[in-house]
Amino acid sequence: MSAHHDDLETRSPDAREADIFARLQVVLAAALKAPAYAERLAGLHPAEITDRNALSGLPVLRKADMPALQKQALPFGGFVPGQIGSFGRLFTSPGPIFEPEGAGSDPWGAARGLFAAGFRAGDVVLNTFGYHLTPGGFIMDSGARAIGCAVIPAGPGNTEQQMEVIAAYRPSAYAGTPDFLKILIEAAESRGVDISCIKRAVVSGAAFPPSLQAWVRDRGIDAYQLYATADVGIIAYETSARDGMVLNENLIVEIVRPGTGDPVEQGEVGEIVVTNLDPHHPQIRLAVGDLTAIMPGLSSCGRTNARIKGWMGRADQTAKIKGMFVRPEQVAEIARRHSEIHKLRLVVGRADEVDTMTLKAEIYAEPAGLIDAVSASLQQITKLRGAVEILPLGALPNDGKVIADERPVG
Repeated sequence: MSAHHDDLETRSPDAREADIFARLQVVLAAALKAPAYAERLAGLHPAEITDRNALSGLPVLRKADMPALQKQALPFGGFVPGQIGSFGRLFTSPGPIFEPEGAGSDPWGAARGLFAAGFRAGDVVLNTFGYHLTPGGFIMDSGARAIGCAVIPAGPGNTEQQMEVIAAYRPSAYAGTPDFLKILIEAAESRGVDISCIKRAVVSGAAFPPSLQAWVRDRGIDAYQLYATADVGIIAYETSARDGMVLNENLIVEIVRPGTGDPVEQGEVGEIVVTNLDPHHPQIRLAVGDLTAIMPGLSSCGRTNARIKGWMGRADQTAKIKGMFVRPEQVAEIARRHSEIHKLRLVVGRADEVDTMTLKAEIYAEPAGLIDAVSASLQQITKLRGAVEILPLGALPNDGKVIADERPVG
């Protein structure tokens, strides 16, 4: 039995880079046919985007901005070159954000993650992700069927009927949130229902801490995590190596400093930015709002794509200070104005019933007057006064935080 879904997973990293950037030029040409991308990427020559350095010069499109952008030009904000009727399914997610389903048998790229979790042709999969308006259920459904599995479109909830379905179809695999998997197991144990047929699982959409992983494993279920978003699909997936999550094929994933489009150094925590390789529904440098870091080296499972540490928090760290919103983009602008700065963190506190803020700056060098100059930039950009603290390189934590709100809650 093959350990990998296909040969793309084990090709050399150089071969992968050459392939994806050759394909990217086709995708960029298609994107320019969509009015919103034509405006954002005005003057772009796709043939010039041949590597990650060139890609990093294109503007970031923030997922958080999509509801407002789409509202201006329903349903997709002008970011889709094709007609609405050219898509198979049309979804909406909280925001609202409207998402079309791409073409092909596995439009969300789920098959690789399911295969890595041990799903194989002939398996029966209990899919408890929702099928109503949101794409979650169809993401897993299409991936499982692309492998050759039979799928029970169970959706979430209705535990009693879930027990009946499990008893009748004897599924070998589960797809859903880790929380609902625990609910099903506990319901079966309390009712004396045998669900030992379920041997494998993929979980997503909620935290899967080590304690719950061990609890599920003790009940004979081998569960793997998937990192996915409703707009992109499966971005990364856990493998038998159990050491980080391997990035999916057909995507270009960058990790950037929150509030910017600037890639961080390998290992540094930053925001996930995704470019897909689907000319029917191009997504160019979509910042999904989650934090992670690229791990060094390759996975021992034999897959050669890069790995991420998994979900490490949210990149949107906007804070309201003295009635004014301060955003990561503003902190990034301060760094851009002063070449001596390597990294910044704005720490928000409270003293004597008044909000305070201290800008902590890792610097390469400290010329005369740097603190005063940075203080002036801080006030000019945020319209607020704050202290500036100079730190040596490496002094700030590697957690992706640009704004740390340390005010007491309540």
